[in-house]
Amino acid sequence: MEALTERLRLRMWRESDLDPLAAMDGDPEVMRYISDGSTRTREQTAATLVRLRQGWEERGFGLFAVEVRETGRLAGWAGLAVPEFLPEVMPAVEIGWRLGREHWGRGYATEAAREVLAFGFGKLGLAEIVSIAHVDNQASLRVMAKLGMRPTRRTTVPGTGRPVQVTAITRADHAATEE
Repeated sequence: MEALTERLRLRMWRESDLDPLAAMDGDPEVMRYISDGSTRTREQTAATLVRLRQGWEERGFGLFAVEVRETGRLAGWAGLAVPEFLPEVMPAVEIGWRLGREHWGRGYATEAAREVLAFGFGKLGLAEIVSIAHVDNQASLRVMAKLGMRPTRRTTVPGTGRPVQVTAITRADHAATEE
């Protein structure tokens, strides 16, 4: 499974992705709006990498490694997941992304997410896709708006107590934005 955009390659995970992914997960600035805001160790990231591969095998979708085509460097990830951490939105499929700080501000998150939405609505035939972001994560909220996602609720994540904004887009609304 692989998809190409103008500047990015969305692909399956490789063992060689561990070090750049661990560096990203260990960066406090990258992680400040994720879960409880704590960074992850290399060992935790290695376990995550195993789960990322399993997710694809079990569900037929998951998080793509996002690589910059020009350099071949891992920029981060973008993809689809089941947001079990927020039971009130279930059943749902969530689109998400995370990029290393050196890749911020270049439009990569939006570019990758557009491809992921096309995959979710096209190949998977999903009726709706949600996205969830910490209410202070203005960069992700802007990406959601660019994708045509609309706010549906503001709530708190059980376990972390962190406030989040939930947005959603339907297949019909996505098709209208692609015309």
